[in-house]
Amino acid sequence: VQLQASGGGSVLVGDSLRLSCPASGRISVGWFRQASGKEREFVAGIGWRDGNLHYSESVRGRFTISRDSVKNTIDLQMNNLKPEDTGVYSCAIRYGGTISRRNDQYQAWGQGTLVTVSS
Repeated sequence: VQLQASGGGSVLVGDSLRLSCPASGRISVGWFRQASGKEREFVAGIGWRDGNLHYSESVRGRFTISRDSVKNTIDLQMNNLKPEDTGVYSCAIRYGGTISRRNDQYQAWGQGTLVTVSS
């Protein structure tokens, strides 16, 4: 399974970016990020079975996760970016019907894409 996330870049505070993760089928997908010197943290996820969307409190209202059935991707639309959103963003697959916020609940990880937000 190749999960190369794409769409990262260097932007200014308040800008937007859209990340994509090639994933389709009966899988749940989570987006995680890791800032320099910090642990990887859950950002957003979409469950296959329940279709529920999950967000961390730090991104709720600014980020939107969605499933694109035409492109077969799971996208993360990031608006109103802040410097604290800087990090390497990775997507991960969970062969279960629901999302988990725990890293160890995911079976496949892809290479991340770097997002840098400057003021």
